[in-house]
Amino acid sequence: MTLESEITDLWQRHQTDDASFSEAEETLDAFLDALEAGEIRAAEKADGSWEANEWVKQGILLNFGLRATEAREYGGVTYHDVLPLRDTADLGDRGTRNTPDGTVIRRGAYVGSNAIMMSPSFVNIGAYVGDGTLVDSSDTIGSCAQIGSDVKLGANTLIGGVLEPVEDAPVVVEDGVSLGAGCRVTSGFVVGENSVVGENTLLSPRIPVYDLVEDEVLYGELPPERRAFARFVESSVSDNDLIPGAAYKPAVVATELENETLEASQREDELR
Repeated sequence: MTLESEITDLWQRHQTDDASFSEAEETLDAFLDALEAGEIRAAEKADGSWEANEWVKQGILLNFGLRATEAREYGGVTYHDVLPLRDTADLGDRGTRNTPDGTVIRRGAYVGSNAIMMSPSFVNIGAYVGDGTLVDSSDTIGSCAQIGSDVKLGANTLIGGVLEPVEDAPVVVEDGVSLGAGCRVTSGFVVGENSVVGENTLLSPRIPVYDLVEDEVLYGELPPERRAFARFVESSVSDNDLIPGAAYKPAVVATELENETLEASQREDELR
């Protein structure tokens, strides 16, 4: 049987309480190894759009459903979890840096070559971090999030996780994207390649993206090669008698990338 067929069979039996950890341990460990090696991913791009690999997300959920919480030791600290932290011995051999005191990579996460992880930062199970990507201080990369190569995540950036439902695609930040400090990307939002997003911008499918390049309003995606920043636009609830004056809601404005923006991003590359 392939790893996919083994996970699918386990998932079906788990739904009827007919699966145990003792029989599944070898398969679950092989599954986590494959995630950490980048051999399998929670989502992949096909025909121009990102689609979830349902069986991979099922495998992640099985690790929570079949494993027991137990006391574990790391760095002289006792913690309790169903999973150990990831073995990071391979990172240095591939040119990846991770600073001490707070760089946490959970079992089942992939971190590429020549990446940088500053502390404190956290990468959850099923997440994929591409080659040459910078994960800055106080960043969180949620479960199954897909981060491309040569991405810059500014300090205090949150990349949300999407585990359930299994058919839903996770958050995706494509190659070459730069997210300013304090950005939040949630609920399966896709940030198109080589875009530059300003500080403290919230990217969520519930918030409109006003794309001034193509003169359209988008939800759930930022097109490639855009400069994006947060703005507030007037809300329809302004008409409610309970609200004095005008009411505003968050929005994102996307424009063409300017040479000055690209040059600033390139200067940051040189500092790395």
